[in-house]
Amino acid sequence: MTREGFWAVVATFEGDVTAVRFEQVTPRAYAVGSGSRPDPALAVAWQPLDRHWGSSLDRTAYLGAVHQVRERIAAGTVYQVNVCRVLSHELSEHADLDGLDALVRQGNPAPHGARIRCDAAGVDVVSASPELFLSRRGRRLVTRPIKGTAATAEQMLPKDHAENVMIVDLMRNDLSGVCDPGTVSVDELCAVESHPGLVHLVSTVSGRLRHGVGWRQVFAAAYPPGSVSGAPKSSALEAIRDLETAPRGPYCGALGWVDADAREADLAVGIRTFWAERDDAGQRWLRFGTGAGITWHSDPEGEWAETELKAARLIGLAAGTVTP
Repeated sequence: MTREGFWAVVATFEGDVTAVRFEQVTPRAYAVGSGSRPDPALAVAWQPLDRHWGSSLDRTAYLGAVHQVRERIAAGTVYQVNVCRVLSHELSEHADLDGLDALVRQGNPAPHGARIRCDAAGVDVVSASPELFLSRRGRRLVTRPIKGTAATAEQMLPKDHAENVMIVDLMRNDLSGVCDPGTVSVDELCAVESHPGLVHLVSTVSGRLRHGVGWRQVFAAAYPPGSVSGAPKSSALEAIRDLETAPRGPYCGALGWVDADAREADLAVGIRTFWAERDDAGQRWLRFGTGAGITWHSDPEGEWAETELKAARLIGLAAGTVTP
């Protein structure tokens, strides 16, 4: 039997996919949030950044984008749009994201965290993603969209619940395109899930893949993730192209692993994610994305504050103002 292999996958929001096949894979247990620290002799030092972060959309521009989404909603062209901005900080040539990864794993443990580096492909990513995009075990396909964010569960708004339900309906529709009729179900709706510094509303949608369906068809049906695009997805993506001024890259894309032989996979939505890249002049940058879902009931100032909340802890870890 021909082996199809184990693959590490990074897909940008724009749809560029890097898939690296491994000849050998050695699983290694890591107790997330256990409080155990890496061996200091093996740890890579991370030099805290100086806090001079730029944003692809400043506060005024972001508030304007929220107003424009509400105008589109009033016109009936879209119901919800996830509007994001990318934070950037100059990165020295010797800075090693392994050190940042060690800080993130200690200071912001996440159920779908990842460290993926492939110099040949220009991929250098550290993620503390709390969100599952797609999990596959045999023919069972699961997605766990996050919509609704607040500092505490008590601060969650009716708008957050409505937004989650809207995206759940979108994900049900996406999975229905590749699953057996009648097998797509909502297993959990608007569960409150705690993460460092904030809480989310998380739902679980699952289905049974049709025989013969592969990853090409799954991605065609479900990509990009509905929770970070909007509804209807085609109209939301048009709004994102019009309103955002920088590509999202791995942020809001998908990252994780696929074991094609075992027919198993875990792919996270690339949120709470850092990545290193070079601009056209060769300058190295550290990027980090943050965003919020905009509906008719959105308050522009509140949505800006949500993007700040989502970024605060991880940016603080990178800057040395938050300790693990």
